[in-house]
Amino acid sequence: MKTSALKYTILSWVSAFVTIIIFLMPFHGFLTVWGSSLIGHYLALRLWKEFLLVFCVLGVLYLWIFDHKIRTHTLSRLLVLLILTYIGIELIWGVVAYEGHAVTLKALGYGWIVDLRLPIFFLVSWSVALRLSRLRNRWQWLIAWPAAVVVLFGLLQAFVLPHDFLKHFGYGPNTIPVIETINNNPNYIRIASTLRGADPLGAYLLIPISLFCVQLVSSKRSWRQLILLAASLVVLFYSNSRSAWIGAVISIAIVVFLSIHSQKIRKAIAVSVAGLLVVMAGIFAAFHNNTTFQNYIFHTQHNSTIKTTSDEQHAAAIKNGLNDLVHHPLGSGPGTSGPASYYNKGHPQREPENFYIEIGQEIGWIGLIIFILINVGVGYLLWLRRSDPLALCLLASFVGITFINMLQPAWADDTLAYVWWGLAGLAMTPLPEKLKHGKA
Repeated sequence: MKTSALKYTILSWVSAFVTIIIFLMPFHGFLTVWGSSLIGHYLALRLWKEFLLVFCVLGVLYLWIFDHKIRTHTLSRLLVLLILTYIGIELIWGVVAYEGHAVTLKALGYGWIVDLRLPIFFLVSWSVALRLSRLRNRWQWLIAWPAAVVVLFGLLQAFVLPHDFLKHFGYGPNTIPVIETINNNPNYIRIASTLRGADPLGAYLLIPISLFCVQLVSSKRSWRQLILLAASLVVLFYSNSRSAWIGAVISIAIVVFLSIHSQKIRKAIAVSVAGLLVVMAGIFAAFHNNTTFQNYIFHTQHNSTIKTTSDEQHAAAIKNGLNDLVHHPLGSGPGTSGPASYYNKGHPQREPENFYIEIGQEIGWIGLIIFILINVGVGYLLWLRRSDPLALCLLASFVGITFINMLQPAWADDTLAYVWWGLAGLAMTPLPEKLKHGKA
């Protein structure tokens, strides 16, 4: 086969895999649990997207070698060099930790998956989108159609279906909990739709919410986008993810202020927001002793029998994580913190409930600083492209999701990691004029 024909074949296959991963990930939790209830092998089913990612990486490595355009617009960028450095640190720290018996092989593998799939999938989708415009052109339906299904099922969970409906599809203690509650109170149910939990659902919804807001403030607004936005916000509310509520407010505010250029309208919005804050303060003062209000806002109530509230657990986890960063500045190795540490038998499980602290606990201050620089670099490139609807959608959701990651490891969720970072890779093309002859 000629080199050009082989390149096109590889591009087509990698593009297909990227599309499949982004499109199916919002249903990943539901499909893997249901599939395992039918044929077993839950862990293997959960790794389907990693198997596809391996083939994607092999294809992109070939393209980097034999395709000048892809090589020039990726390997020459400072952001890509930072990502490759981060990957190298992860691999080296992991080998050292395993040889030093600080991490088990299973925990190490899981830790590498959680930490590395974000930047690797970003590079894969970016590389392929440089050559195949059709992949880039699919972005709206890659977000909207899966989100519509997630939102519809979320509405059914909130208003129609029995709370234990998903037990018929294999949900349970060995897979995904059938029901999530606030403060262990069965009167306050949290919905998860087709995702792996209520908090992952809330974080994921920031992407379609940002998209629908971008569409509404553009000249192509329609009742369909308004209905989808309203429905998404309702599902977000019933997820009872407080960090996602705040993240959504941040994302919507960014879309509005970057899309509306009239100073009068901006001032009117600022005054409206100020008035809304005053009203919210009044509501807080009036209802702070109300049991329902306490459960929704504080996830506890004044006469709760739970000794430690979720807020206290969050604060304690973050404090312990920061203490680890101070006393172990080089980290303990991938797989020693976060969800991967559950498999690190013989060592304490560490859940800092902050993704950045989690990275620092694993690969130290050096790795954490590089990871933060990668985030800043991606955010900066999205900012430069903010006139593009996809880039604006991702920029707004990125800021909101970054806030969420300060309170929970949102990037550790499979769906959010693959969907957002895959779309971010697509958003890197085409290059804005100011970047075509420079480095970024």
